[in-house]
Amino acid sequence: MVVPSGGTPHGGSGRPKAPRRVTMSDIATEAGVSVATVSKVLNSSDRVSEETRNRVQGLLSEHKYERRLAAANGPAAIVHLVLREVSNPWATEIIAGAVEAARRMHATVAVTVLPDTGWHGSWLDDISARGTKGVIVLLARLSEREKAALRSRGIPLAVIDPRGEPDPNVPTVGATNWSGAYAATRHLAELGHQRIAIISGPPDLFCSRARMDGYRSAMEAAGLPVDPELVRWGDFHVEAAFKHATSMLSMDDRPTAIFVGSDLQAMGVLEAARLARVQVPAQLSLVGFDDIPLARWMSPPLTTVRQPLAEMAGTAVHLVLSQWERVGKEDRSVELATTLVVRESTGPPPRTVRRAS
Repeated sequence: MVVPSGGTPHGGSGRPKAPRRVTMSDIATEAGVSVATVSKVLNSSDRVSEETRNRVQGLLSEHKYERRLAAANGPAAIVHLVLREVSNPWATEIIAGAVEAARRMHATVAVTVLPDTGWHGSWLDDISARGTKGVIVLLARLSEREKAALRSRGIPLAVIDPRGEPDPNVPTVGATNWSGAYAATRHLAELGHQRIAIISGPPDLFCSRARMDGYRSAMEAAGLPVDPELVRWGDFHVEAAFKHATSMLSMDDRPTAIFVGSDLQAMGVLEAARLARVQVPAQLSLVGFDDIPLARWMSPPLTTVRQPLAEMAGTAVHLVLSQWERVGKEDRSVELATTLVVRESTGPPPRTVRRAS
């Protein structure tokens, strides 16, 4: 049985005290699992063993965890998901995960596209007036003024994939970017590739730098040199990756494999290879990152690193609603596991490599 911290269930007067509400951390401790595993169960992830799922679900049911996060008869809590764009499949997966998690917690999600000029006081006033119970920011940097404005309004905040070093005072949700990139690069090295290039995301993003570091570590572990000409920073989008790949495929000693920081970037590389008449994977192996639904429908189907985008969003929803309910201290930083998914875009390197004509 979960025993919340804070003393015995009775005060000195002998009158029973209302126990504090059970948190994800309480459930995780009693079940002997991580908070991330509890989140996976709540989000119906299939990456949890049946035995663990049953144990966690039993405790959630016993302590009526989900029901306690909703107002008994009031309107559904609103969680604001703040993004810089909503047009790519990566964002779609995040939104879908947040909506599903909120539904399970009797809440609703509002999506706001953050302009390049940053937040505005009127917008903050607007979300306060709506009774917002939490804000989740995706791939964006908040100023101290903006964070202070949220705190002054009593609105909890969580960040998915923060820019720069994570703020220890703000809960964050991410994936194992370093190990995912390491696994992708190691896969290419084990196939026999030596000229392995990388096109990562923006250098000011923590996840981009982690993927770059994972690539470099795997190259070092394999005893392979890193050619500076094969190391590029991108922006996670198609066009920049297309330009970088076109440049690299025109080199006299072009790469035989490219690891990119997103599946959208992989689409740009595939188009550059098609125009350069470089066959994938016979002449060029390609590994992406994210495993968006389109990855398996690319030609050829894309080998990629799957990060649990929907689970990341669901975990962030749990973090902000738990803060709002004042149900105890949850984990301040949650990192969910990535998995290498091998499909048909990778293979052994060609025996000879010539400049694309």
